[in-house]
Amino acid sequence: MNKNKPDNSKSLACVFCRKNDDCPNKYGEKKTYEKWNFSVHYYCLLMSSGIWQRGKEEEGVYGFLVEDIKKEVNRASKLKCTVCKKNGASIGCVVPQCKRSYHFPCGLQKECIFQFTDNFASFCWKHRPVQAITSKYRDSLPCTICLEFIEPIPSYNILQSPCCKNAWFHRDCLQVQAINAGVYFFRCTLCNNTDIFQKEMLRMGIHIPEKDASWELEENAYEELLQSHDRCDVRRCHCKEGRDYNEPNSKWEVKRCHCCGSSGTHLACSSLQSCEQNWECLDCRRISYNPDFRKASKHPLANSTNVTVTDCLLEESSPKLPRQSPGAQHKELLRQGNKFRRDISTILVELGAQIKKKAKRLYINKASVWKSALEQFQSQRFNPSCTIEVVYVNENEKFGREHPGSKQEFLSHLMQHLETSPLFEGPLSKNLTLNSQALKENLYYEAGKMLAISLVHGGPAPGFFSETLFNCLAYGPENTLPILDDVSDFDVAQIIIKINTAANLNSLNSVINECYSYLEVIGCLRLITTLSDKYMLVKDILFYHVIKRVQAPFESFKQGLKTLGVLEKIQTYPEVFYNILCHKPENLSAKILSDLFTVQGLPDVQTLRFWNSYLQAIEDGKSATTMEDILIFATGCSSIPPAGFKPSPSIECLHIDFPVGNKCNNCLALPITNTYKEFQENMDFAIKDALRLEKEEESRSLPWTLKDTSNEEMLL
Repeated sequence: MNKNKPDNSKSLACVFCRKNDDCPNKYGEKKTYEKWNFSVHYYCLLMSSGIWQRGKEEEGVYGFLVEDIKKEVNRASKLKCTVCKKNGASIGCVVPQCKRSYHFPCGLQKECIFQFTDNFASFCWKHRPVQAITSKYRDSLPCTICLEFIEPIPSYNILQSPCCKNAWFHRDCLQVQAINAGVYFFRCTLCNNTDIFQKEMLRMGIHIPEKDASWELEENAYEELLQSHDRCDVRRCHCKEGRDYNEPNSKWEVKRCHCCGSSGTHLACSSLQSCEQNWECLDCRRISYNPDFRKASKHPLANSTNVTVTDCLLEESSPKLPRQSPGAQHKELLRQGNKFRRDISTILVELGAQIKKKAKRLYINKASVWKSALEQFQSQRFNPSCTIEVVYVNENEKFGREHPGSKQEFLSHLMQHLETSPLFEGPLSKNLTLNSQALKENLYYEAGKMLAISLVHGGPAPGFFSETLFNCLAYGPENTLPILDDVSDFDVAQIIIKINTAANLNSLNSVINECYSYLEVIGCLRLITTLSDKYMLVKDILFYHVIKRVQAPFESFKQGLKTLGVLEKIQTYPEVFYNILCHKPENLSAKILSDLFTVQGLPDVQTLRFWNSYLQAIEDGKSATTMEDILIFATGCSSIPPAGFKPSPSIECLHIDFPVGNKCNNCLALPITNTYKEFQENMDFAIKDALRLEKEEESRSLPWTLKDTSNEEMLL
């Protein structure tokens, strides 16, 4: 058997389908054999009805003897394709009463099913197997591979997982993944089930090649595993040298998680006394708290009692055995994966394209930012897709003068008010509360709308979502598992801790009897027969208290986030939005701020040198002013918005006594001075004085007046 040449591969058509296409993803690998002067697609050969694999693997073509191939081509030449009406239809429907014959590409076009297992049966478009749906879904759901939204209705191109009823896939996505993963790694993307999942996918016509995964065959694919982790990964790193700084035998030595070793912390950042003290990262602590995850059963590749998919592929003798498919599709899988690795600023800029040039003026009272913003957003004349212009008004002034305001400053104040509002609970990572008055006034919806508007219109991100709240938004409450940190109610947390720490069955029943009324009210009473039942009870309580109890506020908040298409983007690119919704921005550095501001007008070399020295002095802790203070003074924001500043921040050098910040234009005017000391003193005085006045004005703002109605009695 000779090796195939690329030129011949393109010139010779497949002897069965008569197509020149070399598309391994659709038709299997195309081979050209000079010795016999023909080309053949692997799938066309494999699915032909009148040929069997009688030779060894190294004989003929994939084990099919050449004389058998010629006989099959001759047989097919007398059969007309039901689709294209041309001769050479080598594949027939397996249903005895059906007389349809077709070429393999024509069968794909008409959405026939080809089963790459057992006797390699094919089913025409009238008799193909279908999936029965067990429940109806009203909303679109994402394909769990490419994350694009699809209608959850089983069809030829849309398949449902047999083991996870809320997992849906594009057929093309599944086929690419199967080719790259192979029989040993192709499994359900949600629950990792192999046996049931592969059996159903083979039934529905997905080809699962008998080979190792393509990523296992890459050279140096796991080289990074040989490198130790030396970086601080805690939410707030206090090291001035940065997260990558590691000084042994000091408080800035990096300690790795003793469970996974793939996360680290500076000793000082996690209040560790010495490097001998054990430390667990957040993910490992969650797994430790939920023992059910540690005891998850593994799915074997073969089962000795039941006939599984792997039995069929590896052990059963079959007249046709699928051979390894080429690894070229790995690039296609990477392409589909990279499709969703988007930059957050790019996504928000795309959403911002729907904002119209027509401006909507918002009249905001700084003494009651939340109240006046709520009035403006609830107005029937407000359109979130219009450009926002902010005007500050003071009701206490006699003449009611209006002052132009910064949109970014207003949105920044609004996010701060929202974070401290009674709509959310928790110290740093917050979840939704249950407040009947806020629900009645539709405030959860307005809060979601405000967040969406802030992101798209160039304001800051909230940065205070708990991971549980984010997962509910991105993946759905049914796919989210709350943790103890999500419980802000002290009494409920104590009940969970008592149940979880019960050492024996008697003490567990004692705790349940003690809180019997509470468990009965929330519907979490269950029959306890073994000590391990406590883990399911804890799960039930957590799910009720954190998710089910706040279902109405969550749905309202979710509807608000749909404003300007933000929620859809969160669900499409969850890994990108996670960073800005759940984490505060990184601390500003001298370099970041220096690069952020561009020089306008005629530059003064000495003043610019003073400016850079001033930034460095702040970073070294030699000034009472902070980087955030400078940014607030110039733009009204304490951090760089995810969508970036518009217009871009700028500095100019002027003959003035003190610096001036123009928040509407994001411009900072620097004073031209004779000495650096004078420059620093003038900068410190003006910035700190301006911020002091702003804080005094904010302290006079109206507080929230909503009454807390989150008790279980109010719920019932």
